[in-house]
Amino acid sequence: MIRCGDTEIFVGSGMPEPLLPPGDQRRRAVVLTQPAATAQALTICRTLRESGLTAEVIGLPDRDEAKTLEVAASVYQAMADQGLSVHDTVVGVGGGSVTDLAGFVAGTWMRGVEVVHVPTTFLGAVDAAIGGKTGVNVAGKNLVGVFWHPSRVIIDLHLLSDLPPGLLREGMAEALKAGMVGDPELAGLLSRRGLAAPIDEVVTRAVVVKARLVEEDPRDRGVRQHLNFGHTIGHALEYASTLTHGEAVSLGMVAAAAVSEERCGFTGTGTLVDTLTRVGLPVTAEGIDRQRVFDLVRLDKKRDGDSLRMVLLEEVGEPVVVQVETDLVGKALAAIGI
Repeated sequence: MIRCGDTEIFVGSGMPEPLLPPGDQRRRAVVLTQPAATAQALTICRTLRESGLTAEVIGLPDRDEAKTLEVAASVYQAMADQGLSVHDTVVGVGGGSVTDLAGFVAGTWMRGVEVVHVPTTFLGAVDAAIGGKTGVNVAGKNLVGVFWHPSRVIIDLHLLSDLPPGLLREGMAEALKAGMVGDPELAGLLSRRGLAAPIDEVVTRAVVVKARLVEEDPRDRGVRQHLNFGHTIGHALEYASTLTHGEAVSLGMVAAAAVSEERCGFTGTGTLVDTLTRVGLPVTAEGIDRQRVFDLVRLDKKRDGDSLRMVLLEEVGEPVVVQVETDLVGKALAAIGI
Protein backbone atom coordinates (compact mmCIF):
# COMPACT_ATOMS: atom_id res chain seq x y z
CA MET A 1 0.00 0.00 0.00
CA ILE A 2 1.15 3.54 -0.81
CA ARG A 3 0.15 6.43 1.45
CA CYS A 4 -0.71 9.87 0.15
CA GLY A 5 -1.67 11.97 3.14
CA ASP A 6 -4.90 10.44 4.46
CA THR A 7 -5.41 8.40 1.28
CA GLU A 8 -4.66 4.68 1.14
CA ILE A 9 -3.60 3.60 -2.35
CA PHE A 10 -3.83 -0.13 -3.04
CA VAL A 11 -1.89 -1.37 -6.07
CA GLY A 12 -2.25 -5.07 -6.78
CA SER A 13 -4.38 -7.75 -8.42
CA GLY A 14 -7.97 -7.82 -7.19
CA MET A 15 -9.84 -5.83 -4.55
CA PRO A 16 -8.90 -5.37 -0.89
CA GLU A 17 -11.05 -6.94 1.80
CA PRO A 18 -13.00 -5.09 3.07
CA LEU A 19 -13.57 -2.89 0.06
CA LEU A 20 -14.16 0.33 2.03
CA PRO A 21 -12.22 1.77 4.98
CA PRO A 22 -13.74 1.32 8.46
CA GLY A 23 -16.93 3.32 8.97
CA ASP A 24 -19.13 2.40 11.94
CA GLN A 25 -21.85 4.90 11.04
CA ARG A 26 -21.85 4.17 7.31
CA ARG A 27 -25.21 2.82 6.11
CA ARG A 28 -25.34 3.66 2.40
CA ALA A 29 -23.14 4.01 -0.62
CA VAL A 30 -23.68 5.20 -4.17
CA VAL A 31 -21.51 3.92 -7.00
CA LEU A 32 -20.94 6.37 -9.86
CA THR A 33 -19.88 4.90 -13.17
CA GLN A 34 -19.95 5.21 -16.96
CA PRO A 35 -21.02 2.67 -19.61
CA ALA A 36 -17.59 1.08 -20.14
CA ALA A 37 -17.22 0.30 -16.41
CA THR A 38 -20.79 -0.79 -15.65
CA ALA A 39 -19.86 -4.44 -15.09
CA GLN A 40 -17.19 -3.53 -12.54
CA ALA A 41 -19.55 -1.07 -10.83
CA LEU A 42 -22.30 -3.70 -10.50
CA THR A 43 -19.82 -6.16 -8.99
CA ILE A 44 -18.68 -3.55 -6.47
CA CYS A 45 -22.28 -2.64 -5.68
CA ARG A 46 -23.07 -6.31 -5.01
CA THR A 47 -20.03 -6.57 -2.71
CA LEU A 48 -21.19 -3.51 -0.76
CA ARG A 49 -24.67 -4.97 -0.35
CA GLU A 50 -23.20 -8.24 0.87
CA SER A 51 -21.35 -6.26 3.54
CA GLY A 52 -24.69 -4.95 4.82
CA LEU A 53 -24.87 -1.57 3.12
CA THR A 54 -27.67 -0.13 1.02
CA ALA A 55 -25.98 0.53 -2.31
CA GLU A 56 -27.10 1.73 -5.73
CA VAL A 57 -25.37 2.42 -9.05
CA ILE A 58 -25.74 5.86 -10.65
CA GLY A 59 -24.91 5.90 -14.35
CA LEU A 60 -23.14 8.88 -15.92
CA PRO A 61 -22.64 9.97 -19.53
CA ASP A 62 -19.41 8.93 -21.22
CA ARG A 63 -16.09 10.80 -20.95
CA ASP A 64 -16.24 14.57 -20.29
CA GLU A 65 -19.97 14.67 -20.97
CA ALA A 66 -20.18 13.57 -17.33
CA LYS A 67 -18.30 16.63 -16.10
CA THR A 68 -21.04 19.26 -16.18
CA LEU A 69 -23.02 21.08 -13.53
CA GLU A 70 -26.18 19.57 -14.99
CA VAL A 71 -24.91 16.03 -14.46
CA ALA A 72 -23.69 16.94 -10.97
CA ALA A 73 -27.18 18.26 -10.15
CA SER A 74 -28.76 15.00 -11.30
CA VAL A 75 -26.37 13.05 -9.06
CA TYR A 76 -27.20 15.27 -6.08
CA GLN A 77 -30.90 14.53 -6.64
CA ALA A 78 -30.25 10.79 -6.81
CA MET A 79 -28.20 10.99 -3.61
CA ALA A 80 -31.03 12.87 -1.91
CA ASP A 81 -33.58 10.31 -3.10
CA GLN A 82 -31.44 7.55 -1.59
CA GLY A 83 -30.96 9.38 1.69
CA LEU A 84 -27.16 9.61 1.51
CA SER A 85 -25.96 11.09 4.82
CA VAL A 86 -22.74 12.73 5.94
CA HIS A 87 -21.59 9.33 7.26
CA ASP A 88 -22.01 7.55 3.91
CA THR A 89 -19.74 6.98 0.93
CA VAL A 90 -19.52 7.86 -2.76
CA VAL A 91 -17.60 5.33 -4.87
CA GLY A 92 -16.28 6.37 -8.30
CA VAL A 93 -15.72 3.44 -10.67
CA GLY A 94 -14.31 4.29 -14.10
CA GLY A 95 -11.92 6.66 -15.78
CA GLY A 96 -10.73 10.14 -14.90
CA SER A 97 -14.00 11.88 -15.70
CA VAL A 98 -15.83 9.59 -13.25
CA THR A 99 -13.36 10.17 -10.43
CA ASP A 100 -13.36 13.92 -11.14
CA LEU A 101 -17.15 14.10 -10.86
CA ALA A 102 -17.40 11.63 -7.98
CA GLY A 103 -14.89 13.65 -5.99
CA PHE A 104 -16.68 16.89 -6.83
CA VAL A 105 -20.13 15.73 -5.71
CA ALA A 106 -18.70 14.02 -2.61
CA GLY A 107 -16.77 17.14 -1.65
CA THR A 108 -19.83 19.36 -1.98
CA TRP A 109 -22.61 17.06 -0.72
CA MET A 110 -23.41 18.05 2.88
CA ARG A 111 -20.10 19.93 2.82
CA GLY A 112 -18.18 16.73 2.30
CA VAL A 113 -18.72 12.98 2.47
CA GLU A 114 -16.27 10.13 2.01
CA VAL A 115 -15.21 9.19 -1.52
CA VAL A 116 -13.41 6.05 -2.67
CA HIS A 117 -12.07 5.68 -6.22
CA VAL A 118 -11.71 2.50 -8.27
CA PRO A 119 -10.03 3.63 -11.51
CA THR A 120 -10.63 1.28 -14.43
CA THR A 121 -8.39 3.09 -16.93
CA PHE A 122 -4.64 3.47 -16.96
CA LEU A 123 -4.98 7.26 -17.00
CA GLY A 124 -7.27 7.23 -13.99
CA ALA A 125 -4.97 4.90 -12.09
CA VAL A 126 -1.74 6.86 -12.52
CA ASP A 127 -3.20 10.36 -12.30
CA ALA A 128 -6.85 11.39 -12.02
CA ALA A 129 -7.91 9.23 -9.08
CA ILE A 130 -5.04 10.41 -6.86
CA GLY A 131 -4.53 13.78 -5.25
CA GLY A 132 -7.98 15.14 -4.49
CA LYS A 133 -8.40 17.46 -7.46
CA THR A 134 -12.00 17.40 -8.62
CA GLY A 135 -13.78 19.43 -11.24
CA VAL A 136 -16.43 20.07 -13.83
CA ASN A 137 -16.03 21.94 -17.08
CA VAL A 138 -17.58 25.42 -17.23
CA ALA A 139 -16.25 27.73 -19.99
CA GLY A 140 -13.01 25.75 -19.88
CA LYS A 141 -11.42 22.58 -18.52
CA ASN A 142 -11.92 22.04 -14.76
CA LEU A 143 -12.60 25.69 -13.98
CA VAL A 144 -15.10 24.73 -11.24
CA GLY A 145 -13.93 22.30 -8.59
CA VAL A 146 -12.79 21.62 -5.03
CA PHE A 147 -9.96 19.73 -3.37
CA TRP A 148 -11.45 16.59 -1.82
CA HIS A 149 -9.10 13.72 -1.14
CA PRO A 150 -10.34 10.13 -1.40
CA SER A 151 -10.01 7.95 1.67
CA ARG A 152 -8.96 5.04 -0.54
CA VAL A 153 -7.90 4.41 -4.14
CA ILE A 154 -8.00 0.83 -5.42
CA ILE A 155 -5.87 0.06 -8.49
CA ASP A 156 -6.50 -3.44 -9.84
CA LEU A 157 -3.54 -4.35 -12.06
CA HIS A 158 -5.37 -7.38 -13.43
CA LEU A 159 -8.10 -5.09 -14.72
CA LEU A 160 -5.59 -2.65 -16.24
CA SER A 161 -3.66 -5.43 -17.98
CA ASP A 162 -6.75 -6.21 -20.06
CA LEU A 163 -7.22 -2.67 -21.35
CA PRO A 164 -7.39 -2.13 -25.12
CA PRO A 165 -4.33 -0.45 -26.68
CA GLY A 166 -6.07 2.93 -27.05
CA LEU A 167 -6.73 3.28 -23.32
CA LEU A 168 -3.25 2.01 -22.52
CA ARG A 169 -1.69 4.65 -24.79
CA GLU A 170 -3.78 7.41 -23.22
CA GLY A 171 -2.58 6.54 -19.73
CA MET A 172 1.01 6.33 -20.92
CA ALA A 173 0.94 10.09 -21.49
CA GLU A 174 0.39 10.69 -17.77
CA ALA A 175 2.87 7.99 -16.79
CA LEU A 176 5.54 9.55 -18.99
CA LYS A 177 4.73 12.97 -17.54
CA ALA A 178 5.36 11.57 -14.05
CA GLY A 179 8.71 10.26 -15.25
CA MET A 180 9.67 13.53 -16.92
CA VAL A 181 9.05 15.59 -13.78
CA GLY A 182 9.96 13.17 -11.01
CA ASP A 183 11.45 9.83 -12.03
CA PRO A 184 14.06 9.74 -14.81
CA GLU A 185 14.23 5.94 -14.51
CA LEU A 186 10.53 5.69 -15.37
CA ALA A 187 11.03 8.02 -18.34
CA GLY A 188 13.94 5.85 -19.47
CA LEU A 189 11.92 2.65 -19.09
CA LEU A 190 9.15 4.02 -21.29
CA SER A 191 11.69 5.30 -23.81
CA ARG A 192 13.23 1.81 -24.08
CA ARG A 193 10.14 -0.38 -23.83
CA GLY A 194 7.14 1.77 -24.80
CA LEU A 195 3.85 -0.11 -24.42
CA ALA A 196 5.81 -3.28 -23.60
CA ALA A 197 7.03 -1.80 -20.30
CA PRO A 198 5.76 -3.88 -17.34
CA ILE A 199 2.50 -2.32 -16.25
CA ASP A 200 3.00 -3.04 -12.56
CA GLU A 201 6.29 -1.13 -12.50
CA VAL A 202 4.96 1.75 -14.62
CA VAL A 203 1.85 2.19 -12.47
CA THR A 204 3.68 1.90 -9.16
CA ARG A 205 6.46 4.32 -10.12
CA ALA A 206 3.98 6.88 -11.52
CA VAL A 207 1.78 6.63 -8.43
CA VAL A 208 4.78 7.10 -6.14
CA VAL A 209 5.76 10.30 -7.99
CA LYS A 210 2.29 11.77 -7.71
CA ALA A 211 1.78 10.68 -4.10
CA ARG A 212 5.11 12.24 -3.08
CA LEU A 213 4.34 15.62 -4.65
CA VAL A 214 0.73 15.68 -3.43
CA GLU A 215 1.71 14.81 0.13
CA GLU A 216 4.30 17.59 0.14
CA ASP A 217 1.90 20.11 -1.42
CA PRO A 218 -1.75 18.99 -1.08
CA ARG A 219 -3.24 22.36 -2.11
CA ASP A 220 -1.21 22.79 -5.30
CA ARG A 221 0.68 25.89 -4.22
CA GLY A 222 4.25 24.69 -4.75
CA VAL A 223 5.97 21.53 -6.00
CA ARG A 224 2.70 19.81 -6.90
CA GLN A 225 2.46 22.23 -9.80
CA HIS A 226 5.22 20.20 -11.45
CA LEU A 227 2.50 17.67 -12.29
CA ASN A 228 1.05 20.27 -14.67
CA PHE A 229 3.83 19.63 -17.18
CA GLY A 230 2.08 19.42 -20.55
CA HIS A 231 -1.29 20.41 -19.12
CA THR A 232 -1.35 24.18 -19.55
CA ILE A 233 -1.60 23.95 -23.33
CA GLY A 234 -2.88 20.36 -23.20
CA HIS A 235 -6.10 21.31 -21.41
CA ALA A 236 -6.79 24.05 -23.96
CA LEU A 237 -6.21 21.62 -26.83
CA GLU A 238 -8.50 19.05 -25.25
CA TYR A 239 -11.32 21.53 -24.72
CA ALA A 240 -10.97 23.00 -28.23
CA SER A 241 -10.96 19.68 -30.11
CA THR A 242 -11.96 16.03 -30.12
CA LEU A 243 -8.60 14.95 -28.67
CA THR A 244 -8.62 12.62 -25.69
CA HIS A 245 -6.94 13.81 -22.50
CA GLY A 246 -3.89 11.63 -23.11
CA GLU A 247 -3.51 12.84 -26.68
CA ALA A 248 -3.83 16.47 -25.58
CA VAL A 249 -1.27 16.02 -22.79
CA SER A 250 1.11 14.38 -25.26
CA LEU A 251 0.92 17.45 -27.50
CA GLY A 252 1.12 19.73 -24.47
CA MET A 253 4.36 18.08 -23.35
CA VAL A 254 5.92 18.57 -26.79
CA ALA A 255 4.86 22.22 -26.71
CA ALA A 256 6.23 22.68 -23.19
CA ALA A 257 9.49 20.99 -24.19
CA ALA A 258 9.89 23.47 -27.04
CA VAL A 259 9.53 26.36 -24.59
CA SER A 260 11.91 24.56 -22.21
CA GLU A 261 14.57 24.55 -24.92
CA GLU A 262 14.40 28.32 -25.28
CA ARG A 263 13.98 29.29 -21.63
CA CYS A 264 15.89 26.54 -19.79
CA GLY A 265 18.30 25.00 -22.28
CA PHE A 266 16.47 21.66 -22.19
CA THR A 267 18.02 19.13 -24.59
CA GLY A 268 15.64 16.18 -24.29
CA THR A 269 12.87 17.17 -26.69
CA GLY A 270 13.97 14.66 -29.33
CA THR A 271 13.89 11.77 -26.86
CA LEU A 272 10.49 12.89 -25.58
CA VAL A 273 9.07 13.03 -29.10
CA ASP A 274 10.55 9.63 -29.93
CA THR A 275 9.03 8.07 -26.80
CA LEU A 276 5.58 9.52 -27.45
CA THR A 277 5.73 8.33 -31.04
CA ARG A 278 6.81 4.87 -29.90
CA VAL A 279 3.72 4.47 -27.71
CA GLY A 280 1.45 5.80 -30.45
CA LEU A 281 0.67 9.25 -29.09
CA PRO A 282 0.51 12.36 -31.32
CA VAL A 283 3.33 14.90 -31.45
CA THR A 284 1.74 17.24 -34.01
CA ALA A 285 -1.84 18.41 -34.47
CA GLU A 286 -3.98 19.45 -37.39
CA GLY A 287 -7.26 21.27 -37.79
CA ILE A 288 -7.37 22.94 -34.37
CA ASP A 289 -8.31 26.62 -34.23
CA ARG A 290 -5.17 28.46 -33.05
CA GLN A 291 -7.09 31.49 -31.77
CA ARG A 292 -9.50 29.27 -29.83
CA VAL A 293 -6.55 27.61 -28.10
CA PHE A 294 -5.04 31.02 -27.27
CA ASP A 295 -8.35 32.16 -25.78
CA LEU A 296 -8.60 29.04 -23.63
CA VAL A 297 -5.00 29.36 -22.46
CA ARG A 298 -5.83 32.88 -21.26
CA LEU A 299 -8.62 31.40 -19.11
CA ASP A 300 -6.30 28.85 -17.55
CA LYS A 301 -6.15 28.73 -13.76
CA LYS A 302 -2.38 29.13 -13.95
CA ARG A 303 -2.56 32.58 -15.59
CA ASP A 304 -0.95 35.54 -13.77
CA GLY A 305 -1.85 38.86 -15.36
CA ASP A 306 -0.55 38.98 -18.94
CA SER A 307 1.70 35.96 -18.53
CA LEU A 308 1.16 32.28 -17.95
CA ARG A 309 2.77 29.95 -15.42
CA MET A 310 4.10 26.92 -17.25
CA VAL A 311 6.00 23.93 -15.97
CA LEU A 312 9.21 23.61 -17.97
CA LEU A 313 12.18 21.25 -17.75
CA GLU A 314 15.84 22.04 -17.21
CA GLU A 315 16.55 18.32 -17.47
CA VAL A 316 14.47 15.18 -17.11
CA GLY A 317 13.48 15.07 -13.46
CA GLU A 318 14.27 18.76 -12.91
CA PRO A 319 11.08 20.79 -13.51
CA VAL A 320 10.70 24.51 -12.87
CA VAL A 321 7.68 26.82 -12.87
CA VAL A 322 8.28 29.78 -15.18
CA GLN A 323 6.29 32.84 -16.22
CA VAL A 324 5.83 32.60 -20.00
CA GLU A 325 4.83 35.52 -22.21
CA THR A 326 2.35 35.28 -25.07
CA ASP A 327 4.97 35.14 -27.82
CA LEU A 328 6.43 31.94 -26.35
CA VAL A 329 2.96 30.39 -26.16
CA GLY A 330 2.75 31.06 -29.90
CA LYS A 331 6.07 29.31 -30.48
CA ALA A 332 4.90 26.38 -28.37
CA LEU A 333 1.82 25.99 -30.56
CA ALA A 334 3.93 26.27 -33.70
CA ALA A 335 6.10 23.41 -32.41
CA ILE A 336 3.08 21.09 -32.61
CA GLY A 337 1.83 22.41 -35.95
CA ILE A 338 -0.84 24.85 -34.75
